[in-house]
Amino acid sequence: MLAIALIFIPTQVGATSTHTVTSGQSLWKIANQHGVSVTNLIEANQLTGTVIFPGQRLTIPSTISAADQALMAQLVHAEAKGEPYAGKVAVATVVLNRVDHPEFPNTVRNVIYERSAGGHYAFTPVQNGAINQTPDADSIAAVKEALAFRGQGQGSIYFYNPRIATNEWIRTREVTIVIGNHRFAK
Repeated sequence: MLAIALIFIPTQVGATSTHTVTSGQSLWKIANQHGVSVTNLIEANQLTGTVIFPGQRLTIPSTISAADQALMAQLVHAEAKGEPYAGKVAVATVVLNRVDHPEFPNTVRNVIYERSAGGHYAFTPVQNGAINQTPDADSIAAVKEALAFRGQGQGSIYFYNPRIATNEWIRTREVTIVIGNHRFAK
């Protein structure tokens, strides 16, 4: 059992790596490539602004494990299949906003697999098994983009399709943005 725990330590929250800046790169591109926020890059490297130079070595903080990013991509794929790319990013952002919100679990896995008092999963694809599908490239990219811009959205912690939503409570939430068939709310 101890050996299993040790195998997973490198992918846990808090692990770091380094990146050497090349010509034409920006903090946003690097953050997006590594699935972290620009703010986290600035803080981890004690930068005073967003200017970086070729050859500069940056510490890349790991805020979400690779396994959690993969799980998020599966959820995004199942929830937002057929939706615009921006909608996929917004679905991933809802998961991150819930992780950061005091009324929700504080891990990606626990947010995705959260159950209501009545035993229903928060996300329909968990309930019906669609979360087990292989995510497409857009869903994977959307998760990385959501991580790069973490904390910079409108604070949405819910989303729903008004044409198929059966829960009236969700319709009482303040809508922050509409993208494709989904309404995002807080």
